[in-house]
Amino acid sequence: MGFLDRFTNRNTDEEQEKLDKGMDKTRSSFMGKLNRLVRGKDTVDAALLDDLEELLVTSDVGVDTTLDIIDHIEERVARDQYVSTEELNAMIREEIAMLMLDTEDERPADFDAELPNKPHVVMVVGVNGVGKTTTIGKMAHRYKQAGKSVLMGAGDTFRAAAIEQLEIWSERADVPMIKQKHGSDPAAVAFDTIEAAVARDSDVVLIDTAGRLHTKGGLMDELSKMKRIMSRKVPDAPHEVLLVLDASTGQNAIRQAEEFTKSVDVTGLALTKLDGTAKGGVVIGVSHQFQVPVKYIGVGEGLDDLQVFDRKGFVEALFGE
Repeated sequence: MGFLDRFTNRNTDEEQEKLDKGMDKTRSSFMGKLNRLVRGKDTVDAALLDDLEELLVTSDVGVDTTLDIIDHIEERVARDQYVSTEELNAMIREEIAMLMLDTEDERPADFDAELPNKPHVVMVVGVNGVGKTTTIGKMAHRYKQAGKSVLMGAGDTFRAAAIEQLEIWSERADVPMIKQKHGSDPAAVAFDTIEAAVARDSDVVLIDTAGRLHTKGGLMDELSKMKRIMSRKVPDAPHEVLLVLDASTGQNAIRQAEEFTKSVDVTGLALTKLDGTAKGGVVIGVSHQFQVPVKYIGVGEGLDDLQVFDRKGFVEALFGE
């Protein structure tokens, strides 16, 4: 029995099919390079491991994560003395799976799972353009599908048309939202949203936030202020801080994660645009490097195209059959 066989796929057949299709560019790029790397080789030697290291780094897995993978494989090769290239392929699968599983407590982030708080407050953060507002809209839809009452807060009051964009998703998901005028204090919007959620007995609150460039310290100060204000109305709110990253940006996504995790207590990650990129390897690196679980992935533009992250399904989609 292989390492991955110990775990059960959480994805439905339809979800796995969407994930396989969404990972097609990443799989073609990664597996094509890996197959060329091992073609004609009988054993795993130092030169092959050097080439594998370069492959993983250029596949956006990240330097730190790549070094961990290579170290573990070197130990196994030294211990087993003879390792074929077929066994190397299985080793890479297992090492990637183990790195990602180590960041998760193995409790699924399913939308129909019982929530520990009411209202359960989720603050969604990320730079402009990563698909933050879209992710909120899809989350609202999935929570509503699961029978939960949801309220959204338009806390991105600085970006032009951000409030209007969330309104569109509010209508698509048929979920109410709280807003103020453009330029209003985001913390005030967050407070009003939570206050309304308590009054309406809502199950879930999803708070959008500003996404100006992650290199501007003012953004992080604003997010900290929003957190303090929320907790005045609901203790320990926000209960989750979800960082949205655009998978298609590769290493830039890892740099963004570094900035946000320094300043905000990020509890989970959402990786968007996996269906349009060959840089899906960044999912592995960002999860392992920051020890924050990937909770959701975006594999399309539709309301139902936000998936709860299935680690076994992801590895299977990356390597194929």
